[in-house]
Amino acid sequence: MRHAIFGAGGVGGFIAACLARVGEEVTLVVRPEKLAAHPREIQLESPLGKWAADVGWATSVPPVDVLWLTIKATQLEDALRTIAKPESIRAVVPLLNGVDHLPVLRSTFGADRVIPATIAGEFERISIADFVHRTPFAVLNLSGRGRELLDPVVEKLRAIGLTCNFHDDEITLMWSKLVFLAPIALTTSAFDRTVGEVMADPKTRQQLEDCVRETCAIGQAEGARVDADAVLKLLKNAPFGFRSSMQKDVESGRAPELDAIGGAVVRAARRHGLTAPTTEALMAQIAARIQQSSSTVDRAS
Repeated sequence: MRHAIFGAGGVGGFIAACLARVGEEVTLVVRPEKLAAHPREIQLESPLGKWAADVGWATSVPPVDVLWLTIKATQLEDALRTIAKPESIRAVVPLLNGVDHLPVLRSTFGADRVIPATIAGEFERISIADFVHRTPFAVLNLSGRGRELLDPVVEKLRAIGLTCNFHDDEITLMWSKLVFLAPIALTTSAFDRTVGEVMADPKTRQQLEDCVRETCAIGQAEGARVDADAVLKLLKNAPFGFRSSMQKDVESGRAPELDAIGGAVVRAARRHGLTAPTTEALMAQIAARIQQSSSTVDRAS
């Protein structure tokens, strides 16, 4: 099938390299001013292996069977404005963090063509065409509505080592990642520590655990089948040196997905008359870090 990858960062490069390796036709969509700098071949280093993959490059989304959206949630609005012919796209698989992007995409492409999905792992672009997958796992979870179209591709991805699953319960699919991601992203970013360092300090570990229980309660109110004890058990086995993408964004001065991740939890809580004090406190601490960093840069300049 023909695949377009909109977002040539860590996740986009990983998906592109994996799809190309199993014989799919892949086009990465980039900004016009960046096009000339991209070579035909990209490189991926991963626990799954190390390989080069031939891909195409374009400055707009061509007619495709599958559009994989691998941009940051903060970039969604601008990205959608560049898609001139949504009707030429057979299906859209968004790998964005949070949950609030789904109504936006359904209003653009139609509900039947949006296949909710999540991906878990640490992925990073280290140069314009070099990508690294650091975690020993890479888990791609997809809505069951995409089974008929994507099952042949999923089988090929499983053959090279990806863990891929279809889920018919879309609310649980999306919140299962959010209740895991939000506590990790918010605590690692608030304290500028790896997951292992957060877990090793009793004070920060308590905030992580409180955030897990808080987000799970909110997810349950939304109708998701999530369990705080199960999430905490998984966190105990998380790689010690894992750093969240939000943490990396804050550190580098890029706009973090604070609203898409933490904000989604807070908005869901309010819909059900609940509160999210730990989530809000961590968000405030991250905002203060960003403000302090910005003030330091201003003084230096």
